[in-house]
Amino acid sequence: MSPEGVEGSDLLHGAILYLDGITVSFDGFRALDGLSLTIDRGELRCIIGANGAGKSTMMDVVTGKTRPDAGVAFFDRHHDLLAMSEADIAMAGIGRKFQKPTVFTNLTVRTNLELAMRDDRSVWRSLRARLDGEQRDRIEETLESIGLHLLADADAGTLSHGQKQWLEIGMLLMQDPKLLLVDEPVAGMTHQETERTAELLVSLAGGRSVVVVEHDMEFVRSIARRVTVLHEGRLLAEGDMESVQNDPRVVEVYLGTPC
Repeated sequence: MSPEGVEGSDLLHGAILYLDGITVSFDGFRALDGLSLTIDRGELRCIIGANGAGKSTMMDVVTGKTRPDAGVAFFDRHHDLLAMSEADIAMAGIGRKFQKPTVFTNLTVRTNLELAMRDDRSVWRSLRARLDGEQRDRIEETLESIGLHLLADADAGTLSHGQKQWLEIGMLLMQDPKLLLVDEPVAGMTHQETERTAELLVSLAGGRSVVVVEHDMEFVRSIARRVTVLHEGRLLAEGDMESVQNDPRVVEVYLGTPC
């Protein structure tokens, strides 16, 4: 299917992300095998699957880190992701949060958010620049959203693991992404932090699309609206949590026993 054919068709109606026939091979191993996937605007989607199912490779393709051997990938109707650089994809509105948080631990929470908002990534030049009123308001709104307003002037290095995860989500939000990819957000979190993360991700959906890759099935159940199951680089099953967890194929290859 040509890019022109996809862009002009009804397949992209309501979709923020469209993947079709994506195949990725590494030394003869097919990490993705003709994967097709559509994410709607404002949707919260959970993607699950065993290790090696293709979840990370799928996100690598979407963000431009990996180029597929075959297939098409469109974002926000007119962006051909396979013709774009990683930087251009990020500028177009796709943000990715990796499992391990990466924040400036020796700077304050507020400064981390400020740096994330800057077009100029030179740290010291950004620190010397002055914020306008609208930018300050955005920072305050984001601090409230991620639940760190009371720790705004604390060094990021003093935060708990969960709080650092929220800060990194906040840093992505400062770039105003249309699609947010979140990789295993609750790994290593306390029960209370996990609950707060669930509330945060649910609150973000609607204003933007959120794709969550996660192994913690209790967490997935707490936030899932629609679940996609990957297996050996292909889409195995998709639907609401109840239908997915009772699908015999999913039980056999991933869940092990009925949930």
